[in-house]
Amino acid sequence: MASRSHRRPPHRRRSVLVPLIALSAVALLVALVVALRPGAEPDTVRAAAEPSTSSPASATPTPTAPRATGSPKPKPSAKTPGPARTTTRPPARPSPAASPRPAPRAVSDSAPLAGRIKPGTTYKGVATHYDAADGDGACLYGPSPDLMVAAMNTTDYETSKACGAYVLVRAANGASVTVRVTNECPLPCAPGQLDLSKEAFAKLAGLSAGRIPVTWSLLSPSTSEKVSIRYKTGSSRHWCAVQALGHRNPLARLEVSTGSGWRALTRTEYNYFLSPDGTGCGGPLRLTDIYGEQLTVEGIALSPDTVQRSRVQFARH
Repeated sequence: MASRSHRRPPHRRRSVLVPLIALSAVALLVALVVALRPGAEPDTVRAAAEPSTSSPASATPTPTAPRATGSPKPKPSAKTPGPARTTTRPPARPSPAASPRPAPRAVSDSAPLAGRIKPGTTYKGVATHYDAADGDGACLYGPSPDLMVAAMNTTDYETSKACGAYVLVRAANGASVTVRVTNECPLPCAPGQLDLSKEAFAKLAGLSAGRIPVTWSLLSPSTSEKVSIRYKTGSSRHWCAVQALGHRNPLARLEVSTGSGWRALTRTEYNYFLSPDGTGCGGPLRLTDIYGEQLTVEGIALSPDTVQRSRVQFARH
């Protein structure tokens, strides 16, 4: 029989094993409850199914579904978006097919060939009056039933360049009259002065006034009349002088055809254009007004002292 000092009493060994077994059972039960609770998966499964929002982005790009073909989507601006701005774009120009262009004017309004009397300019002077008789004068247009005519001072007459010009004359009292220059007023008529027919002067003031301050300006009037041509008495194939009548705007140049081009004729103070050697007499003519518009006149016979009407007229300005 063994000694008591070397053997542990049986009841003390059981007292140690029972609590250990109970503790292990409780721990196993808790683990089973945690592992088998509804909706619970192991951490490794949850991490694979739902990536954490706090984890850094992967360096490998995530493949995306291919985008439909078309224009690339614009990149967002790096600037902080501010209040929306309203921008106004100019209206688009209509295409020529949608909106037909207006017909271009034949000439410019700048009147590059004008002399002392220019369009768009108001001149100051005085108006006097004279007996115009049948309306003829230094311009040699001949008698006219229209006596709304004027004689231009020598300076502004400018060697007959003012002949045929229409001017609007205004008096200080507000009255006005339109006259055509058919004559020259020699000295002492001063620059800016108009010597009106009595009939025209009476539209502005009583004839007893004799002399009144006026302003006047060039006009391009409405008319149904066509330009006419007249050769001076004595004209032939060897010498001729030709004149234009009824032109709406002042005439700047008259040319004759030479067969190889155009030759400008010299203007005389009696308002005829002279060809001293007969060049171009009886042939095509080319007329140019102060605005630069050119008219070609053909079919005019070399018939002295005969007014021959053309089919052309200068444009209105």
